[in-house]
Formats: sequence, structure tokens, C-alpha cells
Amino acid sequence: MERKVIAYKNYFLNFYKEQDNKVQEKIEYVLDLIRYETRVPIKFLKFLDSTDGIYEVRVITTFRSIRIL
Repeated sequence: MERKVIAYKNYFLNFYKEQDNKVQEKIEYVLDLIRYETRVPIKFLKFLDSTDGIYEVRVITTFRSIRIL
């Protein structure tokens, strides 16, 4: 099973490019989990109630937690 991850305009790409290589690798890891795994743990992906299909992607790094909608 493969899910489709959609980014709105260039906001995510601009944010992604500003991150250092380690953070970019963690973001890619979480996005790959979402794309290819049947069951994704809630610590990485959460559906936001009262939205039209918007999910919160969570990337946990050593110094901070990143949340991507």
C-alpha cells in the first residue's frame, strides 16, 4: 500500500530546505513510514478532528519536536 503525501504550495519544501541534514533525514524517514507502512504509530501521524482530511505529522529530534500539517 502506498499513500500519497500532498504538500500545499512551497511552504513545506521551503521549511525542509532550511533544516540541517540530520533533521531532513528524520523527516524523510517519517514520510516514508506514512507512505509505505500499513499501520503508522500515532506518535508519527495523527488525524486532526474537525478538519477535511488534514493530518499532523510528528518528527521528534534531539532538541525539538517538529509538527507538519
